[in-house]
Amino acid sequence: MSRNERTILAFDSAGNEYFIDMFVSVRDLSDLQHTGPVSDGPSSFRTREGHSVTHLGGGEFAVTVPGEEEAITVRTDDPEFV
Repeated sequence: MSRNERTILAFDSAGNEYFIDMFVSVRDLSDLQHTGPVSDGPSSFRTREGHSVTHLGGGEFAVTVPGEEEAITVRTDDPEFV
């Protein structure tokens, strides 16, 4: 099960904006009788249009658009990633 953790606003070199949704995979570790912990897995990223996004490090992301040869590099000023 995945849940939307947050949304990041990023821009390419031409100033176009990209809304990137960060998802966290969540596994329920509880059993039927007890309310137990929830374990968070690694984060995954996708644009609002459903394009795959790779976190390159810091505030940089690569957006893979079908039909394009190369990924588009976008940057964010979001304090969690800068």
